[in-house]
Amino acid sequence: MSSAEQAEKLETRCCIAGGGPAGMMLGLLLARAGVPVLVLEKHGDFLRDFRGDTVHPSTMEVLAQLGLLEEFLRRPHEEIRRLSLVVSGERLQLADFSHLRTPAPFVALMPQWDFLDFLAEHARRLSSFSLRMRTEATDLLREGGRVVGLCARGERGPLEIRCDLAVAADGRHSVLRERAGLESDDLGAPIDVLWLRLSREPGDERQVLGHLARGRLFVMLDRGDYWQCAFVIAKGGYDAIRAKGIEALRHEIAELVPFLRDRVAELGSWDDVRLLTVRVDRLREWSRPGLLCIGDAAHAMSPVGGVGINLAIQDAVAAANLLAGPLHAGAPTAEALRAVQERRLLPTRLVQRVQVFVHDNVIAPTLGGAVPRAPFFVRWFAAVPALRRLPARFVGLGVRRERVSERILHP
Repeated sequence: MSSAEQAEKLETRCCIAGGGPAGMMLGLLLARAGVPVLVLEKHGDFLRDFRGDTVHPSTMEVLAQLGLLEEFLRRPHEEIRRLSLVVSGERLQLADFSHLRTPAPFVALMPQWDFLDFLAEHARRLSSFSLRMRTEATDLLREGGRVVGLCARGERGPLEIRCDLAVAADGRHSVLRERAGLESDDLGAPIDVLWLRLSREPGDERQVLGHLARGRLFVMLDRGDYWQCAFVIAKGGYDAIRAKGIEALRHEIAELVPFLRDRVAELGSWDDVRLLTVRVDRLREWSRPGLLCIGDAAHAMSPVGGVGINLAIQDAVAAANLLAGPLHAGAPTAEALRAVQERRLLPTRLVQRVQVFVHDNVIAPTLGGAVPRAPFFVRWFAAVPALRRLPARFVGLGVRRERVSERILHP
């Protein structure tokens, strides 16, 4: 910052860096509890493609508690009640969400920007809530070994935001967790993902489809008038695939999913393909005095199961439940912040272990050229309809699902 560039100074109880699912949900819940909260989002809007779009039953259960579910479901979306996988040409049904005892027993597919707009719209109605777009957190303010606020840069220049609690919800490449010196354990991810879109025809099947064949894995998410697709590749293999040319990628997709053959020409160049570098890691400590990390900033997830958004939402609910009371009294203690990690660590560990198992035992061998074979437990799910409720519960509701506390529902 130059000497001539004076920072705008702000004060609030809680400042959240990152307007993604975790940050927006935490901001909404704290504001409902009457806690003054400011959310910083570095972009000018939420309109970015190739983001996770699955809103799971656990998240819709939270919306139902807040009285927002019916309005949410009036927005355009697709509903996935069963999940299938095609392995070497054999179709296997894996999960059946229709038996879940929740207000919305299905996975809703909605562009993430619509979901975030929805949360922001309702949060803005609360006097305790503020949202600053085009404002990026850049550093931490510290005094006496404690985080007492954030430095940020907005449209009108630098800001200095003093707060009783700073929350890093700024994703897997979190600036704040780096500034705090928080160490993470890299659990390994042998894959990356190429995101792309292809048009959808009325006769196409309306459910999420995963296709495995020797050397290839392709996942399709129904977005109504088009498919959002994930072409899974070996870690670090992007340059080699790109060197073969876009026509080679079109050919592989058409060979794996024949009904897309007449649409792969929509991939005109590599500008129509985005690379997602997959990471699976977890912070050893999620907090420092005055600072808490949640969502991908605390634990980067694999796309396997599409559970990252919903795990982040559960973090936000747990954090709001545990910290709304302390924030009314002032700065939460270090013990109160550690309680959030203690509450959310078990589900995070379990989900990541499952993801790493799938990486190592299903995806990596397939990409390595092995003829894919469905694991024995997948065949059990396919053969016994009642067993399909187990993966549906794990994916749809997770482990230790959170419910909004009475303090927030009725402040």
